[in-house]
Amino acid sequence: MGATIRPARFAAAFVVGALATALLIGVPTDVIPNDLFGRMTPVRAYDVPVLVVISVLSGLLVASHWGVGGGSCPVRPAGTTGALGAAVGWLAIGCPVCNKLIVLALGSSGALTWFAPAQPWLAALSVVLLAAALAWRVRILAVAGLRLSLS
Repeated sequence: MGATIRPARFAAAFVVGALATALLIGVPTDVIPNDLFGRMTPVRAYDVPVLVVISVLSGLLVASHWGVGGGSCPVRPAGTTGALGAAVGWLAIGCPVCNKLIVLALGSSGALTWFAPAQPWLAALSVVLLAAALAWRVRILAVAGLRLSLS
């Protein structure tokens, strides 16, 4: 018996996963404006699109786990690559001088001089890691005999 996609459950899991990711990454980094967190450097042009892509990929990854039922398939420990991709994405769009670990390691001038120019590369790495995790999950589901159920 293969795994079955349940469309309503898949869509709900996608929306919950994407919104949770957007909020968990976007609010503390202040890419989503809020009164709880501040940012010492302005939001850059690529921060919002990267947050959207990370949220969509994370939502699809969550849906590939929660939106699929029935059947069982041997799976490596779930979520390692996806979680790493989301964490790298958080570093990629965050304020370089607001991140205490980066400032502790590099100082505030080092955060702006060395870490900030590396953030677009971290954004690309984040997207690659999340896409790889999703591709791996789709491959596992395909091997498990994925099928669509309208019930």
